[in-house]
Amino acid sequence: MAQYIILVNWTEQGVSQVKDTVQRSERVRQAAQQLGGDMSAIYWTIGRYDVVAIIEAPDDQTAAAIGLRAAGTGAVRTETLRAFTADEMTGILAKLE
Repeated sequence: MAQYIILVNWTEQGVSQVKDTVQRSERVRQAAQQLGGDMSAIYWTIGRYDVVAIIEAPDDQTAAAIGLRAAGTGAVRTETLRAFTADEMTGILAKLE
């Protein structure tokens, strides 16, 4: 499965309900599984982003659906990045020859 990094910022609603953030993350984990993906890690961070999650999904559409499901709660805004392993990057670079 493809890997994605989801960068998350809380909205005003999310900050006002910050004590629910761990429970909200569990609901996103369950939603990812229902959609055919997996949230393999989640980190609460200091800096530009409030949360960073690592997910696996079978395709970009599923990854987008997971991010939209999370954002649909109104508590967060997300930015999804496609991530490549070293093996995948080696394959990409091989296409440059």
